[in-house]
Amino acid sequence: MAKYIFVTGGVTSSLGKGIIAASLAKLLQARGFRVTIQKFDPYINVDPGTLNPYEHGECFVTEDGAETDLDLGHYERFLSVNTSQLNNVTTGRIYQTVINKERAGDFLGKTVQVVPHITDEIKRRMQLIGKTGDYDIVLTELGGTVGDIESLPFIEAVRQLQWELPEEDVLAIHLTLVPYLKAAKELKTKPTQHSVKMLRETGVHPDIIVCRTEEVLGNEIKNKIALFCNVKREAVIEAMDASTIYEVPLLMLREKLDVITLRKLGITDYPEPNLDNWKTFLDKLKYPKAKVTIGLIGKYIELQDAYKSILESFIHAGAMNEVKVKVIDIHSEFINEQNVGEKLEGLDGLLVAPGFGSRGIEGKIIAVQYARETGLPFFGICLGMQMAVIEFARNVLDIKDAHSTEMNSNTSNPVVNMMEEQKRIKMMGGTMRLGAYPCEIEEDSLAHKIYGKTNITERHRHRYEFNNDYLVKFETAGMIASGTNPETGLVEIMEIPTHPFFIGVQYHPELKSTVENPSPLFVGFIAAAKKYNEGKSSK
Repeated sequence: MAKYIFVTGGVTSSLGKGIIAASLAKLLQARGFRVTIQKFDPYINVDPGTLNPYEHGECFVTEDGAETDLDLGHYERFLSVNTSQLNNVTTGRIYQTVINKERAGDFLGKTVQVVPHITDEIKRRMQLIGKTGDYDIVLTELGGTVGDIESLPFIEAVRQLQWELPEEDVLAIHLTLVPYLKAAKELKTKPTQHSVKMLRETGVHPDIIVCRTEEVLGNEIKNKIALFCNVKREAVIEAMDASTIYEVPLLMLREKLDVITLRKLGITDYPEPNLDNWKTFLDKLKYPKAKVTIGLIGKYIELQDAYKSILESFIHAGAMNEVKVKVIDIHSEFINEQNVGEKLEGLDGLLVAPGFGSRGIEGKIIAVQYARETGLPFFGICLGMQMAVIEFARNVLDIKDAHSTEMNSNTSNPVVNMMEEQKRIKMMGGTMRLGAYPCEIEEDSLAHKIYGKTNITERHRHRYEFNNDYLVKFETAGMIASGTNPETGLVEIMEIPTHPFFIGVQYHPELKSTVENPSPLFVGFIAAAKKYNEGKSSK
């Protein structure tokens, strides 16, 4: 039987429950335990797939094609373990399941209620992964903040599990805020006290309290929190602000969060943690030998979480190349033929980000043209690859009205199009290719040099594809399909061999990049940007 750890949050949102959960999981994994993390979100959407990035940040796609919360990206980046459909559950999915059962007559005419029917389904989902036998410890992050109306059924489910399962099999961790008031020059514990009080009123008793703080707590503050929140002094954990999220596991190691957790779970036999690779990564991250500047062209740049996996992939690839990657956000709506040189001046590389819809499209195409014509290293992801295809068709093949049917359904030259079988699907999201698909790479191509092999799998999230009717024209003019799906023949990678570094991919390589296994494409792109920067410096 697996053991279960529940992580709740209080006082305010965005305290970092996901990072604390991932850090603890990393420490437990480093001590030899099989660990996974799951996220329970209180919103009524069935999944984040239809949410605007401005609403909820990026949608993270798993190997099996589940559209999930961005925190699952943190889990994978920390643990290098794939998550799945089972790792993210929303209120919408819970209610959908219960209502479907009710319609099928599974409740034999009984009145369907939040307790026990909704909470029973939540508990079933909470224990689903643990019952596979694949994991020793399952961490569950509960979205939202204690006191939110929508979070109450999840908190009640945790209370019931604390009562139903053996005491040593369930652990509750509460993340809270200890603010520093500059005017009074004091740390204040009252918000934490009230948050814990509110949690205890629901019947859930936190075993460990993790305190987010900008200042060192000190023994006096820790003792006060322990006394008034009814936990042991050792169970009050200081979580200081860190320069990077990847420092947090080491901070938690210093606070002995993993040791206290294991003790409370009744586990006494475990080795010292092996964090050698993690520490090597941190050393390279903290002490780079060079610097590159990358332009990120997108249309959601006002919210950093919209491109979270891309930004983290730059960190992984930067450490691998021992360079600091400075990312400049450039809104594609504000790029035109007159100012493109000014907007992209000083860059060592250009990444055109994924997205949906027509807003900012022409700016992206102009930016791609600039990179192609000036020799600036270019990397296009999903929509970014499609923009590279449209730009090449218009300016090299001289097909002036070339476009994607996503933006112009009446274009006479749809170089990017939806497959016929997709057009018949009406449900939102059903038309997309989601999850991992195989890709066969041409030997002696840039893609082959980057990956070092001819067969890979990468994750997808898109509706529109390169139109193979135009492939011969493209390859004759110098843009080749260096990667294709072996089963369907769909183009996965386009590149220009005569360019120093020009590559676009239909998939999302950022979704598989982790601390210990950075995305080869990002590593190759940053290496090219480093070389470009060195070339500028030597002139």
